[in-house]
Amino acid sequence: MAEETQSKAPEAGAAPAPAQSGPGAGPRGGGRPAAGGPGGRGKFFRRKKVCKFCTEKIDAISYRDARLLQGFVAERGKIVPRRLTGVCTTHQRRLTRAIKQARNIALLPFATRH
Repeated sequence: MAEETQSKAPEAGAAPAPAQSGPGAGPRGGGRPAAGGPGGRGKFFRRKKVCKFCTEKIDAISYRDARLLQGFVAERGKIVPRRLTGVCTTHQRRLTRAIKQARNIALLPFATRH
């Protein structure tokens, strides 16, 4: 009778069942439903961002133009990434170089005071 009450060990080929607990415990690990419900369509249409410098045909980004550069620096002093600003890669590199030059000669702050 003792043999009947003991649990059997799983076979070598069988995979153990995954523990299902907590948020995102489904087979895909998502936890949240797809945005927009059925069909995956969102409520808002996000317009594709275009480069400000390409549309206005600005070739040179000057480090002395602090007002222009300030628009691409966050409140904390970080350079805003191009996925948020919509600037193309070549202009983002020029912009980054100009911001760093402006910081070095104290036209822009490295960080904010708190």
